[in-house]
Amino acid sequence: METSDLKSPAAGGTAGAAGLAQEPARQAFLLLRTVFTVAPILFGLDKFFNLLTDWTIYLAPVATAVVPVSAQVFMYGVGAVEVLAGLLVALRPRIGSLVVAAWLLGIIVNLLVLGSFYDVALRDFGLLVGALALNRLAAAARK
Repeated sequence: METSDLKSPAAGGTAGAAGLAQEPARQAFLLLRTVFTVAPILFGLDKFFNLLTDWTIYLAPVATAVVPVSAQVFMYGVGAVEVLAGLLVALRPRIGSLVVAAWLLGIIVNLLVLGSFYDVALRDFGLLVGALALNRLAAAARK
């Protein structure tokens, strides 16, 4: 048996083991990229229709004091940013994941300033960690 046979996937060598070890990471990358593409786009579009909820209840009043528009108009801007962030994750996951993480941090700060919906803030912290995990997997996928 030649040395190259030991490293071939068919022979169960190191190349096969490395390939199998990489497969879960690739699956995790694809799963996270899909979720962080679809969710921001869907939630962003819903800011225009309010089918899932009245999104303005999650907005701290200070936001409309800083940007003097109605809460719903503010949410239109939020929706547009979320759609663009989702598209960026689809096209450039390494950059898009950081944009989504920063956006989630902004949402968390808004909810803490609002002084309620701490459960949503905690959930969004988990999503922020997921976005950062996507960033690391995207960086590894480029190597």
